[in-house]
Amino acid sequence: MWTSRLVVWAAGVLGLMWFGRAPGTERYDPTGLTTPFSALGDLLVSPAARWDSYWYLTIATHGYGTRSAHAQAAFYPLYPLLMRAGGWVLGSPLLAGMLVSLVCFVGALVVLHRLATLELGPAHARSTVLLVAFFPSALFFSAVYSESLFLLVSAGAILAARRERWAWAGALGGLAALTRNSGVLLLLPLALLFLYGPRGGGVAPAVGRARWLPRYRLGPQALWLALVPLGLALYLGWSAVALGDAFAPYHAQELWLRHFAPFGAVTGGLDAAADAAHALTRGGGTSPYLAVNGGDPLQPASQSLLLLGFLVFALVALVGALRRLPLAYGAYAGVALAMTLSYPVDGQPLMSLPRYLLALFPLQMWLALWTSRREGRLERTVGVSAVLLGLLAAQFARWGFVA
Repeated sequence: MWTSRLVVWAAGVLGLMWFGRAPGTERYDPTGLTTPFSALGDLLVSPAARWDSYWYLTIATHGYGTRSAHAQAAFYPLYPLLMRAGGWVLGSPLLAGMLVSLVCFVGALVVLHRLATLELGPAHARSTVLLVAFFPSALFFSAVYSESLFLLVSAGAILAARRERWAWAGALGGLAALTRNSGVLLLLPLALLFLYGPRGGGVAPAVGRARWLPRYRLGPQALWLALVPLGLALYLGWSAVALGDAFAPYHAQELWLRHFAPFGAVTGGLDAAADAAHALTRGGGTSPYLAVNGGDPLQPASQSLLLLGFLVFALVALVGALRRLPLAYGAYAGVALAMTLSYPVDGQPLMSLPRYLLALFPLQMWLALWTSRREGRLERTVGVSAVLLGLLAAQFARWGFVA
């Protein structure tokens, strides 16, 4: 939806013009990869090139061979490869990254509309697309980030499986595994669709009498689903050869202050929000849970409460998806959310949660159903989301950490 990108660009450019760049953030791009143009050109691309954009630009420009190669391993290779290829044509990996993101965003919305039409009907499909495009953190869909690409290949894999095109489902799932660490989790919903449906071939033949038994027989076409873990295996194999550590993408999480703690982001996020509420109501002082990036202009207490709001939405929407959507959709959202919540960030346990929720489209599909239950609810929801989207886009453009 072009109007959602207009909100992002207008808010981002105006926010940077009015409030200026956040102090102390020059160190996050020491080589100027996010500001390669004139003052006007850098202003115009500011809503798209911040924070992790620097790392994608570094990989697209120099490969994984820098001294920070092990930290870079956290960024999976498909998106920077597309940026590098586009950079040869356009002469700028930054412009190539923006183009890849925008093209994938349009493609993802088309795919998501078709998928939601199959499951929810045309009216709810339109609502799903609106809610995804105007989600408060949807600024990343047009930024030099992998969000648009991942949504395209993950939703595409589910749509292909829904239509019983298993070779396409496996191939797109493999590409998702080359785009983000959670991509391999698509194997679960694809397997559930293969065994339980729904599928596009009509009524499923009964295999067993019990409801929990598979409705479809396991056949040779299921072998196509092996392409999903194969995508991950290719990246791990390359890491073993090039970096000397097959598990470098996982070890890199420690370099980014993440550690494995089952659902630790939930308990930590609640503690951070409690401390934030105490700091804000008592006046003076701040939450002890500080943002990792010290240049963040947002008060840590306010950020903790904002992140808690996203967590509440995610949990409510997950329950709704499990109740209202086919099992494969809720299962996918559940395992992906569990993975996210089990790798908290030191200092801010729920950091990046708003961005990770972008690609969990079953949550937005449930939200489309929920907004349809009362007249005007969709418009109000999109309106509130658009306001938050604009505020976060302004923060992002001035190097304020938002997700």
